Amino acid sequence: MWTEEDVQLVPVEWLKPHEEIKIKPRDKLLDMTNRWGGFTKPILVDTHTGALLDGHHRLSVAKELGLKLIPAICLDYLNSELISLELWPNANIDSLNKADVIEMCLGNELFPPKTTKHVIIYDLPPILVTLEELT
Repeated sequence: MWTEEDVQLVPVEWLKPHEEIKIKPRDKLLDMTNRWGGFTKPILVDTHTGALLDGHHRLSVAKELGLKLIPAICLDYLNSELISLELWPNANIDSLNKADVIEMCLGNELFPPKTTKHVIIYDLPPILVTLEELT
């Protein structure tokens, strides 16, 4: 089980998304993040590559706010049994594996929104990391 102690602050510039976002939900999250004065949920990242696994909208919010850091839980994506990969029902892809996700992160293209669905064994811990801590 992950706890607040497992959360670390990572540089926004290190992160590599693999999926596009939807602007409307991002803007709602941006508003809520400003109201809360910080992030209440960490993103999930591959330790070795900076590949963003969960939290594309949160990363976009951090970029919109000009933040340098973002709270994250890092894990060894390719070797971890704590996280598995599925596809959303409306994804226009027949199959995908973890190596494909890493490859997309390291390339110049992105999957459409809601293509990949990462399922993790443990819930991400609730946190409050203030915006001031992330600038």
